[in-house]
Amino acid sequence: MSLEIFDQLNPDSLLEGLNPQQQEAVKYRGRSLLIVAGAGSGKTRVLSHRIAHLLAKKEIYPSQILAITFTNKAAAEMRVRVEGLIGQAGQGMWLKTFHSACLQILRREAERLGHDSNFSVYDTGDTRALLKRLLREAGAEDADIKPAQAAAIISNAKNELKDAEDFARNADRSNPRERIVAEVFQAYTSELRRNNAFDFDDLIGEVVGLFQAFPELRARYQKRFRHVLVDEYQDTNHAQYALIREFTRPLPEEHAIFDDRTGEQLGPADLTVVGDSDQSIYAFRGADIRNITEFERDFPGAKTILLEQNYRSTQNILSAANAVISQNPYRPAKNLWTDAGAGDKITIFTAYDERNEAAFVVDRIKSMHSEGVNYRDIAVLYRTNSLTPSLEAELKSQLMPYAVIGGLKFFERREIKDALAYLSAVSNGRDDEAVRRVINIPSRGIGQKTELKIAQFARQNELSFRQALLMASELQLGPKLTASVMAFGELLNELEAMTVTDGPAEVLKLALSKSGYRSELEMSRDPQDEARVENLDALLGQLFEWQATNPEGTVADYLAEVTLAAAADEIEDESGSVSLMTLHTAKGLEYQAVFLIGLEQGTLPHIRAFDEPGGLQEERRLMYVGMTRARQHLFISHALQRTVFGNTSGFTTSMFLNDIPQELVDSEGQERSIATTREPTKWAGAINTPSAVRDNKDLELAVGDRISHESFGEGGVVSVSGNPPRQTAEVRFLSGVTKRLLVKMAPITKL
Repeated sequence: MSLEIFDQLNPDSLLEGLNPQQQEAVKYRGRSLLIVAGAGSGKTRVLSHRIAHLLAKKEIYPSQILAITFTNKAAAEMRVRVEGLIGQAGQGMWLKTFHSACLQILRREAERLGHDSNFSVYDTGDTRALLKRLLREAGAEDADIKPAQAAAIISNAKNELKDAEDFARNADRSNPRERIVAEVFQAYTSELRRNNAFDFDDLIGEVVGLFQAFPELRARYQKRFRHVLVDEYQDTNHAQYALIREFTRPLPEEHAIFDDRTGEQLGPADLTVVGDSDQSIYAFRGADIRNITEFERDFPGAKTILLEQNYRSTQNILSAANAVISQNPYRPAKNLWTDAGAGDKITIFTAYDERNEAAFVVDRIKSMHSEGVNYRDIAVLYRTNSLTPSLEAELKSQLMPYAVIGGLKFFERREIKDALAYLSAVSNGRDDEAVRRVINIPSRGIGQKTELKIAQFARQNELSFRQALLMASELQLGPKLTASVMAFGELLNELEAMTVTDGPAEVLKLALSKSGYRSELEMSRDPQDEARVENLDALLGQLFEWQATNPEGTVADYLAEVTLAAAADEIEDESGSVSLMTLHTAKGLEYQAVFLIGLEQGTLPHIRAFDEPGGLQEERRLMYVGMTRARQHLFISHALQRTVFGNTSGFTTSMFLNDIPQELVDSEGQERSIATTREPTKWAGAINTPSAVRDNKDLELAVGDRISHESFGEGGVVSVSGNPPRQTAEVRFLSGVTKRLLVKMAPITKL
């Protein structure tokens, strides 16, 4: 391509409408540049204008630009913006995600790694299916290692650029789990090679390995890409960081590269990274905040430019967010500001319980919508999905359209559908689909062939599938399998008999316990299974609440209500839907009005954060990200009590709320005795609300232990579940009250 194509472009016009700091970032020329872009400061605009400015000044060809993002959406947005500035002249640039850029390189260079260029790329499902077989062949049953767990361990290793040999070398051979994972990792690597395949994590790691093993190849790509730009640099893991270093580190003399036009020796590619350490919230995915905080050390002579002017939020929102994040140590000084005016104060609502909180949120949404705010401009953000049941129920009851972003709606989640299938199987003995859904959940050794045999027998004898279970002795399945099938049928009969004397909540609680479903999830080390336990607890809590207000209600009544409520999901509104999502999902988005719910100790900050290095700092960054999603209205709520697993417990207000200056806040709720759509719950008089942060550190309780509670007095432990730091204890107090407590954070002393 000839550079004359850019003759009609005016580089100075690309600076119009930019503030001084943005202009400096666009014009800067040097080996390495860090743009610290605060929330809402226009980082995508700056990146796009910088690329366009480089081209308009005829400093490089479009094909010499490599711009890397984390999502296809971000890459597409940047391309649209650049082409909007310079037209089709920008064609030929690589605007790609990390993985798509590396895939393209591997397609060209695969033979160097012993692969054909038509290699397959295994997704998560492919990986887990292969690992499932390899674990079975390795005899992993005794070590209780699930494919998802093995996949996570191998993925983490690859993101640290450790291969199977590295992992095996450092594995503790006396630990059965580590030994088996090491063996399976090696077998997995061999299978990938035999199948001419890479997995998702290989794409980056193998390119890094190629560049390190073949300096002449690295030289070729360094000559190709003369300017590398990286978005969201604070989210990079070690492998991604290493890839950037390979593109930009000096070449050995024997592989020096020269400019085709001038004949001059070329140095490494120029590097521009954009990010914000205050928005680094993906440590659980391997992101290393040091990549951005130590950028100037890694790239000596680097220029740093701060973008502090915010174009999204009002000053009150920014001041509150600044106050929260300023409590984090070891962060570069940065203070977001705007010329958009002070705006409304932040509303902090103190709810009696989760129902009161949901009623407040929905009432405010209804009020804003009546004043002309579109539903699509409103979002409700939360730390964990387990906070949504009461909110979703309230939205449905008000026929208000909503969408769960980045995940399934509560009643569409696998574990919730499984739990409701147990209830359906008990309530309606002819519901074959419900029975078949949970016949092997948790695993009972009943496979598809056995299920098909039962179904055929039922049809031949005009029986329901459930009736056929108790006649398994006639199917010639073998003693062990026959016993398993009949035991499942007897469990369903037992649960059905229970419905005569007990409510739906007790039936479901026993079903989850006696089936082994709950214990299987609790024993899993998969973080997703931990979330599933929380969701089941949330379902039980909601069901106990429903039962309290419907004392005569049956299992069938509850299921019918859930089904009818789901009809609200089909409602369409020209103004869109209210968005519900986790704080992690919300990053990069913005809304006119934002509700942050569940601001309690143990939720935000999450209970795990107290035991993880840097955990509290990342939780505070998560809070900061949530607050800065709001343009005009920010509402924050916390509940004094929540019902978990059928038990109501008091909660302490999140420590992060203490960081927000009072002059920026309008407080509402119990403390102001404002009118709400709900009456105080019956537990309102027995709520523990200490102001200090409670941490009982390594305290662990056992059945029979005596404790003293600040509000309820002395009591004895009657049951415990889980292990620290998530251990809960059911305590019967001398007053006759029974409470389930989170041992780590409850205001208790062991006697």
